[in-house]
Amino acid sequence: MSLLLTNTVSVALLPPLNLLLLSIVGMSLLKTRRHLAHILLGLVIILLWLTSTPIVGQILLRSLEQNRPFNSHQSDVQVIVILGAGRYFNAPEYGSDTLSLQALARTRYAAYLARNTGLPIVTSGGNPDGGVASEASLMKAVLEQEFHVPVRWTEDRSNTSADEARECWKLLAPQGITKIALVTHAWHMPRAKQAFIQAGFEVIPAPMSFTTSSPFSIIHLLPSAEGLSLSRQAMHEWIGLLWYQLRGLV
Repeated sequence: MSLLLTNTVSVALLPPLNLLLLSIVGMSLLKTRRHLAHILLGLVIILLWLTSTPIVGQILLRSLEQNRPFNSHQSDVQVIVILGAGRYFNAPEYGSDTLSLQALARTRYAAYLARNTGLPIVTSGGNPDGGVASEASLMKAVLEQEFHVPVRWTEDRSNTSADEARECWKLLAPQGITKIALVTHAWHMPRAKQAFIQAGFEVIPAPMSFTTSSPFSIIHLLPSAEGLSLSRQAMHEWIGLLWYQLRGLV
């Protein structure tokens, strides 16, 4: 399946588009199946409210955060692999593409680990969004020019997490490197870890940006764009895990 088709199907399965499509089905049944139509439209309202609340989004994301932070005393790890996470297109303040906020967070943590462990870094990520420079090269530039941490290898041919795992194996396995510290968001780690294990690596998770929140308030129960974004991210990961299983990747 092409990347464009995969992404289109993914968007259709995620809020808000999945709820919009369900509401269209409900409205189309108002004249012929009025009772069923009311059930569907009521379900859309309930699901939209729930998935838009920060507390539900946080619960869904935390369900994916199954790995503890990296132990810097893991002495037999051979390399740090950092996965791409998108770009900030045509950033006017920089005059070119640069890292997205998520990619910058991963890059910062990789720099922190490299300083504490002395391990070499691999940046991984191609051009899935059509940018000129690969995500791997953007991360390399930020690591070396802003964090002053050298990058040993770049993998710039991948478009998905599964691609990153396969391409990193092609790059590292011939050099005898099979045990890695994998840097990605805590909620993305289950899917990324399984892809890299399937490729042949022994993976030591190095998750970052765990889901935290301020003390509970009524605001956490009210719908917001932030809450919907959290739920959407979690659902994207669960759907991705299911897709990997269906394709036999895990």
